[in-house]
Amino acid sequence: MLRGTYSAKAADVKRQWHVVDVSGKVLGRAASQIAALLKGKHKPIYTPSLDTGDHVIVINAAKVKVTGNKETDKQYYRHPRAGMPGALKITNLETLRRRKPEDVVVNAVRRMLPRNALGRKMMNKLKVYAGPEHPHAAQKPTGREVEA
Repeated sequence: MLRGTYSAKAADVKRQWHVVDVSGKVLGRAASQIAALLKGKHKPIYTPSLDTGDHVIVINAAKVKVTGNKETDKQYYRHPRAGMPGALKITNLETLRRRKPEDVVVNAVRRMLPRNALGRKMMNKLKVYAGPEHPHAAQKPTGREVEA
């Protein structure tokens, strides 16, 4: 008879590679499902204090969809020079998609992960590409469908 709660160890984690095609998918819904894969919530050994997640390759990031007026109204804030007052840079989604289409998906997923060292470790397992090609064929990734 088992007693207590099972807590996974780092040696118990078996990482897989998943390819997610987000063309035509809604950004927020796709990002939440990608974040769950990075956290490892789809696995029975999920432990909140341990990185049990898998590697995720996102393709066709330039074709991700947003609803409503977010294309022009959604704004991204960044401070290019830390500690410098007045250095705030504001970019809307339309401009960011034109300049760096991968960053749209990266920003959405990053903000759904923990804001600590564990979240940064999870983000290292995310690979995002604007087009349908990726250089990770050697890892034998499996296709993963995200719900619209």
